[in-house]
Amino acid sequence: QVHLVESGGGLVQAGGSLRLSCVVSGHATFFAISDMGWYRQAPGKQRELVAAISRDSSVNYIDSAKGRFTISRDNAKNTVSLQMNSLKPEDTAVYYCNRRLANNDLWGQGTQVTVSS
Repeated sequence: QVHLVESGGGLVQAGGSLRLSCVVSGHATFFAISDMGWYRQAPGKQRELVAAISRDSSVNYIDSAKGRFTISRDNAKNTVSLQMNSLKPEDTAVYYCNRRLANNDLWGQGTQVTVSS
């Protein structure tokens, strides 16, 4: 069974930084051929894609994250990370790691990010 475990969330002041990490563990993770993404869900809002990195390391970002967030992957460590800089109160949400493989989605349990003004 494959698991996604996020870490790195917390409370930070506006303008600060956080680095989220997601480790994919288990048997036959197929991490290197998986597309990975970070989503977030704020209270009362729909879950939205923040950043994604494909198996060939192509990246894309939600407009509000461009220039502030950087997604990266380490296939040797089965890890995907999200470096978040210049955080804003509107970035407050639960952040979820996602693995997509052959159109199947697997989710982590989420990590809370709270940005105070």
